[in-house]
Amino acid sequence: MITGDSKETAVAIGKELGILESDERAWEGNAFFADDSAEAEGRRKDLLAPSAGDGVFCRTAPADKQRIIKLLADAHGDVTAMTGDGVNDAPALQQASIGVAMGIAGTEVAKQAADMILMDDDFATIVAAVEEGRGIYKNMQAFVCFLLSCNFGEVATVFGATCLGVPDVLTPLQLLWVNLVTDGPPATALGFNPPDPDAMSRPPRDPKAPILTPWLLGRYAITGAYVGFATIQVFLNEFKDRGVSRSRLRSWASCDLKEPAWADFAPINAGSDACAGAFGAKGAVKATAQTLALTTLVAMEM
Repeated sequence: MITGDSKETAVAIGKELGILESDERAWEGNAFFADDSAEAEGRRKDLLAPSAGDGVFCRTAPADKQRIIKLLADAHGDVTAMTGDGVNDAPALQQASIGVAMGIAGTEVAKQAADMILMDDDFATIVAAVEEGRGIYKNMQAFVCFLLSCNFGEVATVFGATCLGVPDVLTPLQLLWVNLVTDGPPATALGFNPPDPDAMSRPPRDPKAPILTPWLLGRYAITGAYVGFATIQVFLNEFKDRGVSRSRLRSWASCDLKEPAWADFAPINAGSDACAGAFGAKGAVKATAQTLALTTLVAMEM
């Protein structure tokens, strides 16, 4: 507890709140920072260590409050939160990792310096805000990971088909449909999920941790590769069921009616339009295979 009140008042309130057990953990701000030697700085860091217990600072000036917050963050890497309502709290509110100002009793200077404003001046609202923040972070992560896994699958499908030398597994219009319709709304829906029931029982995450960790990136890269493989395989299986081998698919764009492999695609009495008829029949087979591939891709993404 950091306050500008007298030591007697601060100690009495600290004991009433359970912050303070003895007067030994109560310091006056100007006395706490009176000695600027390196040895004294080390003692101050030890006194503010989490294992040392709670303490009370009294008669603290605005600069002292700011220095205490900075010492907590620099010495022990703590994520600091500072609550305040007055002009004298503004430097510390700005220095803290999370500055919390009072919305009713707080001054405009304190509100501008803070990161969070309690509109009802109820400290319990901070707990609700933390829970909401954890839910928002998880929803952002789910949104990003879902879109990445979907796009990995689509890229793997197109790239894999190119490497195999087979016809386009998906048409440009189908790819556009997947991106706009089957990826966008579900990803947006993930952003509206409520916080998990056990969100507040989990330990805090590292504030420096990226939203997409290497483990998640690897996980969804593998997922995308599998989606692409399955989509291509369904596409190829349709041709296989029609009697079209992999080698025939490599020459799909050609029309060599002398080759027995393509004879069954040409109409019997096509005459000079035999190639046109063959391409029309082949196009129908390809459209069916692409429809199956699209259905597989969308189903796996869902």
